[in-house]
This record gives sequence, structure tokens and C-alpha cells, in this order.
Amino acid sequence: MTKTTGTPPAVSFTGAVKTYGTVRAVDGVDLRIARGETVALLGRNGAGKSTTISLLLGLIEPDAGTVELFGAPPERAVRAGRVGAMLQEARAVPRVTVSELVTFVAGRYPTPLPVAHALELAGIADLAGRRVDRLSGGQTQRVRFAVALAGNPSLIVLDEPTAALDVEARRAFWDSMRAYARRGHTVLFSTHYLEEADAHADRILVIDRGRIVADGTGEELRRSAGGNLVSFDLAGRGTEGLTLLPGVRSLEVRGDRALLRTDDSDATVIALADLGAIRGLEVAPASLDDAFLALTSRAMETV
Repeated sequence: MTKTTGTPPAVSFTGAVKTYGTVRAVDGVDLRIARGETVALLGRNGAGKSTTISLLLGLIEPDAGTVELFGAPPERAVRAGRVGAMLQEARAVPRVTVSELVTFVAGRYPTPLPVAHALELAGIADLAGRRVDRLSGGQTQRVRFAVALAGNPSLIVLDEPTAALDVEARRAFWDSMRAYARRGHTVLFSTHYLEEADAHADRILVIDRGRIVADGTGEELRRSAGGNLVSFDLAGRGTEGLTLLPGVRSLEVRGDRALLRTDDSDATVIALADLGAIRGLEVAPASLDDAFLALTSRAMETV
């Protein structure tokens, strides 16, 4: 990861607010993304991800607060070719080849990547002569990535880049993205696949109800939600007193099993043994999915 000190960050939100009627889609967001970082943005549908990305790209203006890219308004960075974007909604252009499309887009920027290099980074050099409207879904997605790279941007924004792709196509896409990031560029991507965020991001931002509710590595987020999960069969017994056991932070019941999120699994298990509640006992590290659910549930409780 490459970071530059003494210069403005790649992305800066300060108290950013965006409302639609009575809905605060972005509610006082503060965040910084350093140059050279790869950052994942997670959130449920309607959490504010798309609005945050639209603010970042200058597609909409904040109602309050500021958004800057490289120390300047987003539109300035976009016009200068410093930002590339791969958004969810895009249609294949009919009757043009991959090379023709990328060449056309590259020509709109002051210092574009050589087209052959953009195609190579996106892993589609072998598709240069193919028509865009005759490609598979995975191939089309990688063409969109090449288009986003065409201007040689310092920052690339990927909105759900692997949605609807199969496993092989997702793997190929992330290989291409990592090759781009290794050049010292900044990447921000949103995803519903938590394992992708864990595997490919330096930091993970969790947004819920327009607010950043967590910011850290996958491991830090897992620790924030409780280090381990202790589960056991209730076998007809109630749950009274379980949240008072040593280390326990929260309780969830799934069918006839109790799931305890705990900071001290050893102490929790000993206490359960004293209660005779060890039927089907399992202890496992908290997953990023568990952390995500805990963080967003916690955010809802504070509203």
C-alpha cells in the first residue's frame, strides 16, 4: 500500500449531508481515504452507499458539509481525469469493438493510459476485436473496468463491481483490480460480498442509515463485534440470565440454539458448564458477517 504524506488525501468528506424529503440518505459523514489505499464500503440496501458514491463523484451536491477529491471539488478532479468510475447501471454499446470503445473513452482524457495497457490491466487483451454487445456478463463487466481505467485515474470507484458474476469471473476481476492497485492507485469499492471486502480491502467502512458506523480492517471489525461466538442447544430451557454471563455482549436465538457473542469465550463456556448448558456446544471466531449484522443492528438501536 502506498500513501503520500504532506498532501491532501484522495477522498475527504467533512460533515457531508444529503437529504431527500424527510430521508437523510447521508447523515453527517466524516471520512478520509489516503492515497494508495484500497477501501471497501459496506451497507445494506438503502444504507446510503449509492448516495455517498454519487457525492464523491460530484454527481450530486451535499446539502451541508464538504466533499473533496485530492483537495479540490470532485468535478475538478473528474474533469482532470484523476477519477475513474465503474457504476452499476450501464448498457453495452452496439456494433463497436472493445478496442474501439476503450480508445474512444481514452481520447476524452488529457493523459490516458495506452489502450493496450488498459485492456491488459483489465485482463481482456484477447477481446480487443470482439463486439461489446456480444460478450458474456463477466466479459462485459471487465470491459467496464477497462473503460474506467482508460483515463489513467489516480482514484477508481467501483460500485458493486462483481454483482451477478460467477465465481470464476469474480476471481478474474479481482486479479485485475489488484494489479491496478499495486501501481499505487486508490480504490474505493462497494460490495454485498463481505468476503470480498475482507480479502481485497485495506480498510472496511460500514455505513448504516447514512452514517459511518465502523471503520477498520476486517479483523478490527470482527473484534468490535465480540471476539468469539459460543453456541449451544437450548434443549427446551429458557434464555434468562444468559446475557449476564461473563464476557457475553449479546444473545441471539436461532431455532433451538442460543448464540452468544462474547469477549471471553473461556469464561463464558465455564459459566455455561456450571449451568449444565453445554449440549451441542460450539465455539468459533466471529465472522465478518456476524460483525456486520452486529454493527448495523447496533446502529438501528441508537436511532
